[in-house]
Amino acid sequence: MTLPVCLIAAVSQNNVIGCAGVMPWHLSTDLQRFKALTLNKPIIMGRKTWDSLGRPLPDRTNIVITRNPTLASEGAVVVHSLSQAHHIAKQVAFQSGADAVFIIGGGEIFQQGLQIADKIFFTEILAFIEGDSFFPVFDKEKWTIIKTQYIPEGDKDDYPTRFMIYERK
Repeated sequence: MTLPVCLIAAVSQNNVIGCAGVMPWHLSTDLQRFKALTLNKPIIMGRKTWDSLGRPLPDRTNIVITRNPTLASEGAVVVHSLSQAHHIAKQVAFQSGADAVFIIGGGEIFQQGLQIADKIFFTEILAFIEGDSFFPVFDKEKWTIIKTQYIPEGDKDDYPTRFMIYERK
């Protein structure tokens, strides 16, 4: 059995995933889902996403892709390509018994990750939001939606969202 590679993202209707290094929304329901899905699994991210977190995400192997040949970050495995990150993530997953690898951002890493992803855990924020980091446009004809769940706006969620799981056809 092959280990699935999964993208996980919260994306506005105009494809925004971030603004000035932060997510320009608060979605507690989505953050709880993110934690539940990624816990005890290797996560792959770009350096800007790593910087925005401010710390390693606990109980996950944090793998950071950077072009900087001298970058070292406590709490992270630093690599220089998605293929390197994927190789290490697979090793970690097999050693730990994890059943998936997650790519958590940002825009450039999502663009590359779409080429190897088996699933996309996609939270569509039902609003147009200003930002400077974007989820890449992808060909939805190559994917099947296997789950959809609507979450209304509320005390813990700034916007209504639609959570979808896409699986590659």
